[in-house]
Amino acid sequence: MKARVTIMLKDGVLDPQGEAIRHALGGLGHKGVSGVRQGKLIELDLDASDPQAARAEVVKMCEGLLANTVIEKYSIEIA
Repeated sequence: MKARVTIMLKDGVLDPQGEAIRHALGGLGHKGVSGVRQGKLIELDLDASDPQAARAEVVKMCEGLLANTVIEKYSIEIA
């Protein structure tokens, strides 16, 4: 079973990397970009057969290590 975790900064948290990307895109001639948010994608191979149990385990991983829940939000996709 695979899990895909997408981690992004929460709304309202300053994203300096996103701003640097937006600025660089403007310098390359892409003038229509008014905002960029940058995040992380983590793919996990799990030895689980129950999707609900897998999701619960991935939530524990996110809360304990993968995401800084003070400033980041995450979403989980189980396949």
